[in-house]
Amino acid sequence: MLHQPPPGTEPGPGTDDVSLAEDLRLLADEAKILAKAELGFQKARATYAGQQVKKILALLVIGLVLFFFAAMAAVVGLLVALGQVIGAWGAMVVVTLGLAVLAGLCAMNAKRKLGAMKRIIANTTSEEARL
Repeated sequence: MLHQPPPGTEPGPGTDDVSLAEDLRLLADEAKILAKAELGFQKARATYAGQQVKKILALLVIGLVLFFFAAMAAVVGLLVALGQVIGAWGAMVVVTLGLAVLAGLCAMNAKRKLGAMKRIIANTTSEEARL
């Protein structure tokens, strides 16, 4: 034999079972510890993400409000500038129609994207049903 145990260390009957059982118990204990540590880590990550999402949303809302006011300032400026060229009523009509056209283009684009999304979802659902 290539490897022989030292004298006096030969395993007795049933010793292998006890050491295997002990090893399995230790492995299970380590798995529990690892699972608890992983759960704690994931909870900490989720807490951090939740806090950051709140801050990000607050910044987005502030940014959108400021953008809204900037857009209103641009509309008022456009009305004033056009009012000197084509009159107050003409400026109001031009700006209103321009904004209505832009809103219509956005709505048509959104409708087209919604239709495309519905088709993709319907195809995915029908393919999953076939599987």
